[in-house]
Amino acid sequence: MEWAVLTLTENATLVIKSITGVEGAPDGAGVRISQENPADPALAVTTTEAPQPGDQVVEEAGARVFLEQNAANALDDKILDAAVDDKGGVEFLLVPQPGPSNGAAPTP
Repeated sequence: MEWAVLTLTENATLVIKSITGVEGAPDGAGVRISQENPADPALAVTTTEAPQPGDQVVEEAGARVFLEQNAANALDDKILDAAVDDKGGVEFLLVPQPGPSNGAAPTP
């Protein structure tokens, strides 16, 4: 059984909740990350009302991320961070999770 282990930073949870929690958005809305071609590292990020069939759901502190299967496989060892620039643009960043494979201790 496969589990999505993508983790979210506090900044990512705040940004996702702010963009999916707008007035009129349905409860349970989230950000969907998809990867059309597993050989292509490009990822698409969209807001959506609910996960699509087959999506893995990562929920942290009220922020919901829906991972299409290819994206879930590509991101299972990553941390999702987010930042908002001075013009209100959102930028998502992916970094490797610390762990024994890179010599760092896992963070709690």
